Amino acid sequence: MVVAVRSCGICGTDLHLLAGDLGTDRFPLVPGHEPWGEVVAAGAGVTGYRAGDLVAVDPSLHCGACDPCRRGQGNMCERWAAVGATRDGAWAEFTAVPAANLHLLEPGFPVEVAPLAEPVACAERGLRRLDPRPDQPATVYGAGTMGLLMAILLDARGVGPVTLVEVNPARRALAARLTGADVRAPEDAAGLRAPWVVEATGNPAAFEQALAGVARAGTLLVFGVASPEATAAVSPYRLYADELTVVGSMAILHSFPAAVDTLRRHAARLAPLVTDRFRLDDARDALALVRSGETIKTVLTPEEPS
Repeated sequence: MVVAVRSCGICGTDLHLLAGDLGTDRFPLVPGHEPWGEVVAAGAGVTGYRAGDLVAVDPSLHCGACDPCRRGQGNMCERWAAVGATRDGAWAEFTAVPAANLHLLEPGFPVEVAPLAEPVACAERGLRRLDPRPDQPATVYGAGTMGLLMAILLDARGVGPVTLVEVNPARRALAARLTGADVRAPEDAAGLRAPWVVEATGNPAAFEQALAGVARAGTLLVFGVASPEATAAVSPYRLYADELTVVGSMAILHSFPAAVDTLRRHAARLAPLVTDRFRLDDARDALALVRSGETIKTVLTPEEPS
């Protein structure tokens, strides 16, 4: 299917990709793995969509034939690929994607949250891995896009109280306004314990503090994207003695339909996370803003941002 891109987000993974430190990049490459837009053309034999349909795009490309794929673990695909990572993506006016990767946005869908479809699908996958229980406290480390999404979605599921730990003062102020969580600086979170902890920064120091903040018999979700060379100190004894569970969550797996439903139901809470819009011609300025940490979700739009 050919999709006219309405907007496509920029995320931390894109910064890793542009730096060439993911090991999956194949330049020259058009980045962009968080698009939504309008169907404009279909390949031969494709059915189920019409020109003018609004869709969000799951960027995941799984071979379907390797052992992980056959076990239903496509995000572990031995031939893993993704739109905007290993093949041309959607920092463009148009993008071509497999029809199976499209998710229809029904008439009346709140399009102001459509740019968050891919990040929310990642968050939905992470929450399945964490499997938190309602009415129990949770801590999220990092108030970037994914940390804020996690804090909001945990609260929406009745998990709480939620504490959000963030090093950047400006982000702390914004996080307090957007999430309603108890927002703290790292130094004010020493000694904090919770049964459900999310590390959403990819920073080894934050990982170590997050692991220290897991209550006995609790679970840590490693959700942030760290450099492949990054390391952190772990106490095997504590994992044993406190019966801690540490799980990772990589990308999207069977969670895009849930993400579309979540966006529809919680649009009012999630829409403020889309903070900045840039034209494609201004992509360098957009990337500079993302690197500064002074934005939540920045998107590129082929048209003049409204």
